[in-house]
Amino acid sequence: MTLAAAMRDRLATLHPESVEILDESGAHIGHAGARDGGGHYQLIIVAQAFSQQPLQARHRMVYAALGTLMHREIHALAIKAYAPDEI
Repeated sequence: MTLAAAMRDRLATLHPESVEILDESGAHIGHAGARDGGGHYQLIIVAQAFSQQPLQARHRMVYAALGTLMHREIHALAIKAYAPDEI
């Protein structure tokens, strides 16, 4: 299973309407996190769970869903989290 697939599986707990994961690791070759095996990703996710939630809460929800992937496999994650009525 690819890391993107593992991320999608874990994010499924948020019941997203859409998930887009962009691997930006290639732009960070030589960066300390890249050497340690952690990748750089951009996440765009739309879920009803984010409705009425402030930005920090949305990010915490994503981090919680990704769990241990945030400890090693993911070095950096840029998150754009929207409720369906915001897009």
